[in-house]
Amino acid sequence: MEHLTNPHRGTGLSGLDDIPWPLADAGPPQALVARCPRHAPTPLAAAPGLAAAAGVADLRVKDERGRMGLGSFKALGAAHVIARDAAEGQARGRTYVTASAGNHGMSVAAGAAAFGAHARVWIAETVPESFADRLRAEGAEVVREGATYEDSMAAGERAATREGQDLLSDSSWPGYVDRPLHVMEGYLILMAEVVAVMPAPTHVFVQAGVGGLAAAVAAHVRSAWDDGPRVVVVEPAAAACLTESVRAGRPVTAPGPVSSMGRLDCKDASLIALKGLARDADAFVTIGEDEAAEGVARAAAEGLASTPSGAAGIAALLASGPHRTALGLDGDARVLAFLTERAEG
Repeated sequence: MEHLTNPHRGTGLSGLDDIPWPLADAGPPQALVARCPRHAPTPLAAAPGLAAAAGVADLRVKDERGRMGLGSFKALGAAHVIARDAAEGQARGRTYVTASAGNHGMSVAAGAAAFGAHARVWIAETVPESFADRLRAEGAEVVREGATYEDSMAAGERAATREGQDLLSDSSWPGYVDRPLHVMEGYLILMAEVVAVMPAPTHVFVQAGVGGLAAAVAAHVRSAWDDGPRVVVVEPAAAACLTESVRAGRPVTAPGPVSSMGRLDCKDASLIALKGLARDADAFVTIGEDEAAEGVARAAAEGLASTPSGAAGIAALLASGPHRTALGLDGDARVLAFLTERAEG
């Protein structure tokens, strides 16, 4: 594991003036999701065995594996955007185009199916065929193109522009911010559920790909609990786009090989997420492939089976020993982490 204390905490990065801050009010998305028959709050599980292994007093895990039957927190994102369109009478018959490593595409597909729209999902060559099959089962058209997530995203964007269809990405870049802002707004629902049932923890460990979930979590943590909890963002060492951008003080593309943490294997950060996390996160940590494998195995042994991506926050906590002082972890720490997707297979 590597650790970076955020030098921009409380102020954020300069040069992102045209990028909006992440939203923090969970009220509007909660009002929309309350009308969905598939919606129910997900569990907040105690994990005493993992807490003891990490040397902390308490570990609570927000378990997103059953979210709306789609197996991931991402069910709250794109489907929320499509629900907003439907509330304005603008979803039916529309074609939503996206790129995905699986879970964001599932949300697009499910949202489109629920509101009489169509979904076209671009996936990279590295995405397992099992995810492609799940996307098709939700009614999506699946297109494989490109060796990486970034390649498939570029291909989807070109297709949406060429064919006059609606791009619905969970990342953001200059000139494309409204849709991803409201994707991230949907993720506030899971943090509102946490805040409703537990007092403020001392630490929040949250994993990041392009950073949408992490930025939404951090924004709501600051809104609900102010500066009390330390927010620790976890990335693969092979795809540390947020860490390297914060280190550089500007958006940069992270180099690195393909990671087993496939849903986190993103080389370019969402600019909305980067802007928010540079202000709201206290630290960024990166974990290696072996640390991810160890973490997912130990989580499964405690009844929290997931993937290396889904258990990355737990893995980072378990691997944090050499960085405990820097992260403010001790025997009295009370930690919130996230199990973001169900196990494959």
